[in-house]
Amino acid sequence: MMFLSPTRGSVAMEEMVKILHDFVQEDQEASYKLVIGTDSHTTRRSTTLVTAVIIHRIGKGARFFYRKRSSRPLFDLRTRIYRETELSLELVELLNRSGMNDLTSRWPLEIHIDIGQQGETKVLIQEICGWVTSVGYEARIKPMSFGASSVADRFAE
Repeated sequence: MMFLSPTRGSVAMEEMVKILHDFVQEDQEASYKLVIGTDSHTTRRSTTLVTAVIIHRIGKGARFFYRKRSSRPLFDLRTRIYRETELSLELVELLNRSGMNDLTSRWPLEIHIDIGQQGETKVLIQEICGWVTSVGYEARIKPMSFGASSVADRFAE
């Protein structure tokens, strides 16, 4: 599985995990937050889904990677939000099996969801956040869901 980094280019998941570990080793006294968020963009022909992996050194910068994939068009908003959340949760499990479980157990892991109190997505907040928290992760929605609504969104078109 390949990820893209604005500074490193295309890297395999194992290399990304190593880079994230190295970032933490640079400043072991700092506090960190791990963020995974997915956003999508749909056209008549396809839906582009982008999942971002972010490690935030609180108050001192961050590193991020993203993965882009296409699917058949997902026109239904509920279906699209569920698929975005599913991809984020699947990636957490893959990362934990690829050597990131030491980081995810030490630092807060947030799943950022591109839904909020404004607009059509507000009816999904309870069920999507309930899903994420039921599997053991913190759910963040707009305006706190920068991983989905800013980072992943930037590469979804």
